[in-house]
Amino acid sequence: MTHIAWLMLAAALLPLVAAIASKAGGRGFDNRDPRPWLQAQQGWRGRANAAQANSFEALPFFFAAVLFALYNQAPVQHLGVLMGAWVVVRLVYLALYVGGHGTLRSLAWLAALILNVLILFAGAR
Repeated sequence: MTHIAWLMLAAALLPLVAAIASKAGGRGFDNRDPRPWLQAQQGWRGRANAAQANSFEALPFFFAAVLFALYNQAPVQHLGVLMGAWVVVRLVYLALYVGGHGTLRSLAWLAALILNVLILFAGAR
């Protein structure tokens, strides 16, 4: 069951990966007031910031689906596999977003959504 907690932590840290990518080494970045600087970014930094926002948006459904699956006594091994796949797909999504691959990014987003639905119903009998 501990691996479920680790996967939830990994999912929660995904926005941080995008945030670090968007800010690291940026000229003129002011951590006291980062939002105006981030909003002015274009190219890969701007996309990394947008990926950060989308990562935060994806978390509530993921966490709710996991908790609902646990409530419905989903097999923990099966749930862990689905969660691990979701984390990997979301990492790929971040890389595709930052890299500017719109169509592939959308397919990764769809794959993560489908995995979320599978997680949600993992405990169905």
